Amino acid sequence: MSRLPRSTALLLNVAHAIDHMFLLIFATAVAAIAAEFGLARWEDLMPFGVGAFVLFGLGSVPSGRLGDLWGRRQMMLVFFFGIGVAAILAAFAEGPWSLALALTLLGAFASIYHPVGIPMLVQHSERPGATIGVNGLSGNLGVAVAAIVTGFLVQLAGWRMAFALPGLVSIACGIAFAYLTPREDAPPAKRTTRATTPLPRRLMARAFAVMTAAAVTGSLLFNFTTNGNGQLLAERFAGVITDPAALGAMLAAVYVLASFAQMVVGRLIDRVPMKSLYLAIVLVQAPLLALAANARGWVLLALVAAFMITIFGAIPFTDAMIVRYIDDRMRSRVAGMRLAVSFGISSAAVWALGPVVKSGGFSTLLVVMAAISVLTALVVAWLPSEKETARFRREESGKAAA
Repeated sequence: MSRLPRSTALLLNVAHAIDHMFLLIFATAVAAIAAEFGLARWEDLMPFGVGAFVLFGLGSVPSGRLGDLWGRRQMMLVFFFGIGVAAILAAFAEGPWSLALALTLLGAFASIYHPVGIPMLVQHSERPGATIGVNGLSGNLGVAVAAIVTGFLVQLAGWRMAFALPGLVSIACGIAFAYLTPREDAPPAKRTTRATTPLPRRLMARAFAVMTAAAVTGSLLFNFTTNGNGQLLAERFAGVITDPAALGAMLAAVYVLASFAQMVVGRLIDRVPMKSLYLAIVLVQAPLLALAANARGWVLLALVAAFMITIFGAIPFTDAMIVRYIDDRMRSRVAGMRLAVSFGISSAAVWALGPVVKSGGFSTLLVVMAAISVLTALVVAWLPSEKETARFRREESGKAAA
C-alpha cells in the first residue's frame, strides 16, 4: 500500500481504543462480578484477570513476527474478530476459572494490536510523532470508555452485557476493516524502508535496553492505575459519592483529560529533543503519586488527574523510538519483543494489585508507584542523546564522502 486510506487509519485508531477498553472491562466490573460469584471482596477475584495481561505481553512476540512475515492487514482482521469473540465468551462465564480462561484468550488477541496496528499506522507517516500522539489519544479514550460505559452497563444491564456488547462492536469493526482496507502488496519483511535515525550497534543496543526498561516501569504504572483507580476513588470518596455510575463518569473525565496529553507530547516529539522531553515528564510523576498517597475527596481527584496526565504522556515515547531507530521491515518483530518483556513483567501489577491493597491499602500502593517512577527517570537518563546520534550521522556522512 502506498498510503493508508483515511478509513483504515480511523479503524486502526478505533482498534487501539478497543484494545485498552476490553482489557479494563474486568477491572471496572470486578466488584459486581465478585458479588455474583459469591466472593466477599473484589480483591479476591482480581488475580483471576492476570492471564489476560500475561498473554497480552507474551503474545506480542508471535503477533509481531506474523505481522512482519504474513501481513499486518491479515493480523488486524484476526484482532478484531478474535477479541470480539473472546469478550462474548467472557460474558457467558459461570465462575472465576471460566472467566479467567476467557480473559486469557482475550489477552492473547489483544496482544496483536501494539506490535501490528501501530507500525501499520505509522509506516508512511510524514510526522510519526503526531500520528502516534493521536493514536495514543485513541487508546486512552478506550480506557475512559471502559470506565464510563462499563459502569453504566453494569448498572443498567449487568456485567455480562458489559462484555457482550463491546464484543459485537469489535466484530462489526472487523467487517468494516475487511471491506475498506486494501490488501498489502507484500509483507513488511520484504520492504526496504529505512529508519529515520539509524544508529550504530552499540547505541542501538543501548536505545533498545532503555525503551524496554522504561516500557516495563511505565506499564507497571499504567496497569496499577488503570486497574486500581476505580476502587481508589470508591474508597476515598466514601460518604461523599457512592453511585458507581457517577464515580465511573468522574474517572472517565480524568482519562479523557489525560489522553489529550498524548496528542501534545506526540507533536512535541517531532519538534524538540526526545530525551529531554521524556525525562521532564517522568520526573513529575513521583511527587504527584506521593502526594496522592494520603489525599481524599476532591483533592485526590485533582492529583489523580495530574499523575494520569504524566503517565499517559509518557506512553508515546517507546513507539516513537521504534519508528526513529528501527527499519519498517522489522518494526513489528522488534515491537513484539519489547512488548513481551514490558507487558509480561507488568502483568504482575494486575496480580499484585488486590493483595497489596488488601494488606497495605492504597497509600502503600501509591508510594510503591512513586518509587517506580523514580526508577523510570534513572532509566531514561541513559537514553542516547541527540548529540550522540548527530555525531554518529556526521561520522557516517564523512565516511560516505571519502
